Amino acid sequence: MAVDDRRPFGRVGFPVSVAGYGGAPIGNLFRPIPEDRAQALVADAWDSGIRYFDTAPLYGHGLSEHRLGHGLLHRPRSEYVLATKVGRRLYPQERGTFDSGAWVDVAPFRSEFEYGYDAVLREVEDSLQRMCTDRLDILFIHDCDVYTHGPADQPARFREAMAGAYPALARLRDEGVVKAIGIGVNEADVCYAAIQEADLDCILLAGRYTLLEQEPLDDLMPACEERGIAVVLGGVFNSGVLATGPVEGAKFNYGPAPAHILDRVRAIQAVCDRHGVPLPAAAVQFAAAHPAVATVCLGARTLEQQRRNAENFAFDIPDALWDELRDTGLIRYDAPAPSRA
Repeated sequence: MAVDDRRPFGRVGFPVSVAGYGGAPIGNLFRPIPEDRAQALVADAWDSGIRYFDTAPLYGHGLSEHRLGHGLLHRPRSEYVLATKVGRRLYPQERGTFDSGAWVDVAPFRSEFEYGYDAVLREVEDSLQRMCTDRLDILFIHDCDVYTHGPADQPARFREAMAGAYPALARLRDEGVVKAIGIGVNEADVCYAAIQEADLDCILLAGRYTLLEQEPLDDLMPACEERGIAVVLGGVFNSGVLATGPVEGAKFNYGPAPAHILDRVRAIQAVCDRHGVPLPAAAVQFAAAHPAVATVCLGARTLEQQRRNAENFAFDIPDALWDELRDTGLIRYDAPAPSRA
């Protein structure tokens, strides 16, 4: 497998690279990235053969969209797939006068949740202008999940998104402004609920289908495969621990990895070591192996990280590793895995 391998994007069918470029880091997530490095990352992704590029208004409060659009401005528009998200509207405001959460040195725009029909149409127009493009390929309804809104408020936000954002995106799809529409969240059950009541082409699921978590095999992944709904996977390292291994300070779901997670990763790491396979290589290739998955979206802060991601996709993993992980109960028996055959 190589990062530039092509797969059809579900029932919509346009080709995407199996590895996607995740634009969160160039939005200055946790730490700033200089402009020249941000542009070097986009250029390096292109040179490696990646043709799926993902961003969102949230990432740096417009900064990621702006940087990604600049990096792709002079690339042939028909040769890549561009995805962004709706659900937050940006309003001009002086830096330092609003909360930007995990994003630092952000663009001078505050972010407000808005899932209404008219607001979403305006958000799409704003994204087109920030990215200097005449069209988008994929639009996801972003973060209408419990992780973002909490258990008390999430049901109302989800209903707002289904009543407002979804019809707006369906209209844009019908008009040819966008090719595919979907939902991008951190929870598989929210994805499953959305595809039950909306005609979605795709989902973006972050952190819930990994070497550590395969619960979506119960319902979500089979439903997507049956209906031709393309799955984009993010967070396949569970926010860090499957990239670093069970080291001190390892992260799981954006916080310190608990002891039982570290123990499980330690066991997976031991199997990988016995077969001479880097843990991150097993993580990305496992995620990409499910037939419903169109692309695995990875972010990187440095060129070295990005090139290691490419090497992990290409690493030759023996079938015996997957057999041992199944036989020891470290992955589910019904989880598809790559095969040399």
